[in-house]
Amino acid sequence: MSEQEPVGLLIGAARRRIKQAVGHRLRGHGLTPQQFWVLINVREREGLALHELAARLRLDQPTTSRIVSLLRRRKLVRMGGHPGDRRRCCLGLSASGRELVDRLRPLAREVREAVVHGMSATEQDRLRRLLRQVMANMERFETAAPAPHEESPS
Repeated sequence: MSEQEPVGLLIGAARRRIKQAVGHRLRGHGLTPQQFWVLINVREREGLALHELAARLRLDQPTTSRIVSLLRRRKLVRMGGHPGDRRRCCLGLSASGRELVDRLRPLAREVREAVVHGMSATEQDRLRRLLRQVMANMERFETAAPAPHEESPS
């Protein structure tokens, strides 16, 4: 393409492409890409609280809660108490969830490697910094936006 493509367009296209590739590889497992990443992250960090999982996945809490609820209904995820804090709930995998995730963990590794294939460690670090900067820029942009004003009645 001869013209400069907007960075936001490329970020969105890259995200969609990753999601499509993961979805294609998940066929037959009965999981969406988001459910897959929730299960992988619960396995990698057993005992996470829901808000910690949401932060780790960079999802909002309502979305994370809906995904976890569905996975609990499917008996793949369990929620238990925290030994040091009765008010805190911790996420873990059920036996069937652990079995499924143990079969799918190689896919998570393959996806993570495929995303950065051909990039040096320095390039990967730079890309992470730049993407975090884009997210911070959008946070500032969103919070600086004037509140929508109501039309005054005539």
